[in-house]
Amino acid sequence: MATDNRIHFWRKNAKVPGSIQPVYGAQHPPLDPRIHRTFPKDTPKANNLKSKKASSFHEFARSTNDAWDIDDEEDEDFLAPIHPSSLPPTLHSTHQVHPLPPQQPINTTIEPDTGPGPADRLAPPTAEVRLQHEEATDCGQINGRVVVKSSSEALLNTNTVRSTLQKQQSLPVRPIIPLVARISDQNSSGAPIMTVRDKSRLDKFKYLLSCPNTDLEELRKHSWSGIPREVRPITWRLLSGYLPVNMERRDLVLKRKRDEYFGFIEQYYHSRTDETYKDTYRQIHIDIPRTNPLIPLFQQPAVQEVFERILFIWAIRHPASGYVQGINDLVTPFFVVFLSEFVEEDVENFDVASMPLDTQRNIEADSFWCMTKLLDGIQDNYTFAQPGIQNKVKALEELVSRIDEDIHNYFKRYEVEYLQFAFRWMNNLLMRELPLRCTIRLWDTYQAEQEGFSHFHLYVCAAFLIEWRKEILSMVDFQGLLMLLQNLPTIHWGNEEVGLLLAEAYRLKYMFADAPNHYKR
Repeated sequence: MATDNRIHFWRKNAKVPGSIQPVYGAQHPPLDPRIHRTFPKDTPKANNLKSKKASSFHEFARSTNDAWDIDDEEDEDFLAPIHPSSLPPTLHSTHQVHPLPPQQPINTTIEPDTGPGPADRLAPPTAEVRLQHEEATDCGQINGRVVVKSSSEALLNTNTVRSTLQKQQSLPVRPIIPLVARISDQNSSGAPIMTVRDKSRLDKFKYLLSCPNTDLEELRKHSWSGIPREVRPITWRLLSGYLPVNMERRDLVLKRKRDEYFGFIEQYYHSRTDETYKDTYRQIHIDIPRTNPLIPLFQQPAVQEVFERILFIWAIRHPASGYVQGINDLVTPFFVVFLSEFVEEDVENFDVASMPLDTQRNIEADSFWCMTKLLDGIQDNYTFAQPGIQNKVKALEELVSRIDEDIHNYFKRYEVEYLQFAFRWMNNLLMRELPLRCTIRLWDTYQAEQEGFSHFHLYVCAAFLIEWRKEILSMVDFQGLLMLLQNLPTIHWGNEEVGLLLAEAYRLKYMFADAPNHYKR
């Protein structure tokens, strides 16, 4: 009873001053309907109470409490049905020896692949399970009354305990990385990365890259549907225009460009404390720790120093725009891809300082030049008043009004401006909306497109918006709409979802890019 009162009190007073509010963006744990059980159409709780649909901003905020509330509710949901009297002695003793870690409910929620699979559910119960089942159906007394536990409840309790124990025993020694922070490019379903089709595609890439003069058009054609991890670094260098297509010239060009970059470091980096550039360097120094805060790789001092040098040199060499918040995110995909050339797995925890110094320098220089090539095509996004972003947001509004008039009118009805949510989509190229693994897959296609970052991105944003049509039309006020659009639940996305998004974006481009009468009123 005391626990119920406490939960009711905090739900009723969710908007107390100073309470922690949800952090926006896919790089932070988003508001995911599969995690929050108070959303519509969620699985009912153990008390079989039906969750009500949020009809106001305050009710919506109550149903999306911060991570502290999530931990409390999940602890109670997982542990409430399990009583020591209903557990077998062996399980009870084991449970006492291995208590749950404080954050275990969050990890078990976003890593469903570690739980019992279909085989466990379909296979007949073993002798151990039958014994536990028989013991769990014993009679107990509650408030002086004899209560017989049902078979289904007992089996649920047994499976819950067994699943919990399996998760505890399978925990790795290294720090646990949340799903949103995983960089490995696998599907959200946990399917293996390498298949027969993937191996065939990898062979095609290796053949193209081994030719004396790489056919860029053919390479773009194969890269559109994704680049295998093994050849992604050299393919990105080629598609971005950093490397020449002639194989004999590549080593010479790489050495020259890398030396040129570190020449910039020697010439300019000491001026970061000068009166002219100290404000630029200060802003970069503040933004770097905010870059992918859930991924340990980017919190390493060695990596943050690399990013500071890259961003500062780029800023002073491009005075028309200088450094703008959001550019710091654009370094991370290049850095991770070029680092993966030397790290086979678990990039999230890799200690960059343990690498040879020459390797670190090469990764830094390559990341700088490839980011520079990218920004050369979209620099008007970051010049004064950011006219490029303004024009793209306006074009997105026109496009959505043509492809889905219901959503467009819904935004007008609740006075939602496209600039309020789409500015970040254009400024950060959807990096705040998607996990980093999805961004890398998305950039495979952007690199393969002739104007992927500047033109095709518009149609990807339109397809991304339409993807959430059902959720958007279910919101009933301005606050709910804006919170949804700034917290789109993409935490479980993988290659499959990004592939479907790109296919829809290509369809929109095919229909509207060369059809101005369809595009404008």
